[in-house]
Amino acid sequence: MNLFDIMGPIMVGPSSSHTAGAARIGRVARSLLGEEPREAELRLHGSFASTGKGHGTHQALIAGLLGLAPDDPRLPDSFRLAEERGLRFTFDTCTIRDAHPNSVLIRATGKSGRTMEMGGASLGGGRVKVFQVDGMDCTFSGELPTLVVHNTDRPGCVSHVTIILASTGVNVATLQLNRGSRGGRAVMVIECDKAVPAHVVEEIRALPGIQRVTCYIPEGQEETA
Repeated sequence: MNLFDIMGPIMVGPSSSHTAGAARIGRVARSLLGEEPREAELRLHGSFASTGKGHGTHQALIAGLLGLAPDDPRLPDSFRLAEERGLRFTFDTCTIRDAHPNSVLIRATGKSGRTMEMGGASLGGGRVKVFQVDGMDCTFSGELPTLVVHNTDRPGCVSHVTIILASTGVNVATLQLNRGSRGGRAVMVIECDKAVPAHVVEEIRALPGIQRVTCYIPEGQEETA
């Protein structure tokens, strides 16, 4: 245990799990969408659903979708800021099997029409976990630059992606694989030691069998991508 675990994150709001974590989940969703969101549907599970209003969870999630950090003093005014920036949003509740009590499902639509679905959980102390992207199970913390690669389940896809990353000096920290069925839809979740440059992401998108590549870059590392 370190000092951060004891003291918690620098933040605006009463709860590191319900406020700071919620803001970080919103920021991850925004980064995965890859553009300014214009619509968002948020479905809250467990404690997020039952006590979120009293802890500012709703405002924090919207603040994150707008790109605000957990310690941004504008966080309590996120609904007004969303209206000013043209972000329409709705909240509902849901039950997610085997999910952490502080969980939310987010479906976001960007200004270009691009869509993204994500499931995220706040683990306490401002730490978060993404457990689902675009209907496929996954697990990553949001602490490292991450690629979520949807592909056809066929030989060679994984090696082609990792070869491109290695050839451009991007070291893989963790690699997770999941598939719906043999020969069907599959997903790679690749956490990297540094942000993956945009041209490398485009090179991966152009590979045979690749259906979609979503890139997440942690806050403060955007300029290195």
